[in-house]
Amino acid sequence: MTPRMKQVAARRTTVLRREAVVAAVPVALAALLAAAGPATARTVGSSGAGDPYFPLAGNGGYDVHHYDLTLGYDPQSRHLDGKAVITARATQRLTRFDLDFKGLKVRGVTVDHAKAAFRRDGQELVVTPRHALCEGQKFRVTVTYSGTPKPVTDPDGSLDGWIPTDDGAFVAGEPQGAMTWFPANSHPKDKASYDFTLTVPEGRTAVANGLLLGQRTAHGRTTFRWRQSEPMAAYLATATVGKFKVEQYTTPDGLKVYNAVDPREAAAAAPVLKKLPSVLAWESKVFGPYPFRAAGSIVDRAPQVGYALETQTRPVYDSAPDLSTLVHENAHQWFGDSVTLTAWKDIWLNEGFATYAEWLYAEQHGGRSAQKTFDALYASPASSDLWAFPPADPGSGAHIFDTPVYSRGAMALHKLRTAVGDPVFFRILRAWAAEHRDGHGTTAQFIRLSERESGKELGALFHTWIATAGKPTSP
Repeated sequence: MTPRMKQVAARRTTVLRREAVVAAVPVALAALLAAAGPATARTVGSSGAGDPYFPLAGNGGYDVHHYDLTLGYDPQSRHLDGKAVITARATQRLTRFDLDFKGLKVRGVTVDHAKAAFRRDGQELVVTPRHALCEGQKFRVTVTYSGTPKPVTDPDGSLDGWIPTDDGAFVAGEPQGAMTWFPANSHPKDKASYDFTLTVPEGRTAVANGLLLGQRTAHGRTTFRWRQSEPMAAYLATATVGKFKVEQYTTPDGLKVYNAVDPREAAAAAPVLKKLPSVLAWESKVFGPYPFRAAGSIVDRAPQVGYALETQTRPVYDSAPDLSTLVHENAHQWFGDSVTLTAWKDIWLNEGFATYAEWLYAEQHGGRSAQKTFDALYASPASSDLWAFPPADPGSGAHIFDTPVYSRGAMALHKLRTAVGDPVFFRILRAWAAEHRDGHGTTAQFIRLSERESGKELGALFHTWIATAGKPTSP
C-alpha cells in the first residue's frame, strides 16, 4: 500500500471479580457460582484478537477455515444483498462468539443450519448459537444481510472498505475495511480460503481474488465466480465492481493473469501492465517462487481513494499505476500476503520489504543503486518525518502507513544487506518467504532467521534501525 495514516479507537472492557460475588451470596449459591462462573467466562469468545493497535479487530474462540460469499450489487442504487457462509473450528467451548461486521442490516443468522440469536454491538455481530459448540468442533455460520455499504473514514481522511465509484465500487480493506461488506474474523492472524459469487448488472464486471471459475449472463445480470484457495487475511479480499476492459492470459510459468482496467485509465496503464509478467519473473528470481496460482491487476478510476492496495493475487489501483507502484504491490504477494503479519505494529515487514523491492528493481534495471537511495534518505535532517518513530513500533494505528514504516524500514534492510553481504542477504529473503509461506511472521522471527543464515549477531543493527526513534548517528 502507498503511505497513509490510520487509527482505530480502543474500547475498554471490564472484568467482574468472582470473589466479590461469592462474598455476597449464601454458601450454597456461592458453590454453584464457583462451578458455573469461570466456565461461563471460558465459553464466550472475545470481541477482539488482542492487537494493541486495533483492539476490536478479529475475535477469539474460533479459527475460520473458509468464507463462501454470495453478493449481488446494483451500482445505481448502491444496494448490496449478501450471504456469507463461514466454516470455522471452535478453539474453546463456545456459548457465544463475535464476528466483525459494521453497518449493513443483518436479516438472519444460523449456526449449523439452526437459527441463532444475534445482536449488534458497534462493529461486533454477537452470535449466540442454539447449542453450545465444543472445543475442536467444526461449525458453519450463515449470515444473510443487505443494505448500502459505506466505507470506514480514517483519521487522515482516507477511505477504507467498500468505496462507491461512479460505475461500481473500489473495495480495499486495509486495515479494517473488510467488515464493511462481509462478516469476518477480521484480523490478519486468522487466514482462510475464499469463494466469491458476485452478481452485477450486465455490462459491469466484478473482480475478486484468485482464479475465475466462470461467468454467466442471464436476465440482464452477470454472475462471476472466483476462488482464492491459498490462505488469505480478510483485509486482502476484494470484490471490486466497474466497467472494465478485461485481459486474460497465461504466463510461460503457468500463472493465470486477469487484468481489469477502467477504459478511462487503459491508455496510461497499458505500458506498465505489459511489464507485469517480467516483474513477476524478476521477483520470483529474487524472492523465490510466486506463492499463488493467479495474478493480475485491477485498475479503477477512484480519485477519492488516493492509494493502491496489494489485494491478494490481484492488486487494486485507484488509477493507472507507475512501474514502481506495480513492483511494490506485487512484491507484497510475498511480503504481506503470503507471509502475513501477526500484529499491526510489525507492518514494516510488509511495507519496508515492498519498498526495498522498488530499490532493488531500479538498481537491477538501469536506475539508481540502492546505496544511493539509502544515502539520499540518510541526508534528511534529524527533524524529518523519516526519523519520527521506529519502524518496528509506530506507536499506534494512526502511524502504520507513515514514512518511517516504508522508507526507514527499507533502510534497515539495506543495512542488513551491507552487514551480511549480497549472497547471504538474498538467501535470507528467500528463506523468509519459503519458511513462512501461507502463514505469518514477526519481527523477532525475522531477526532470528537473519542471524541463523548469516552466523552473525545482528541485535545492535536491528535495534538501531527499526527499534530506536531518531536519526542514527552514522549511516
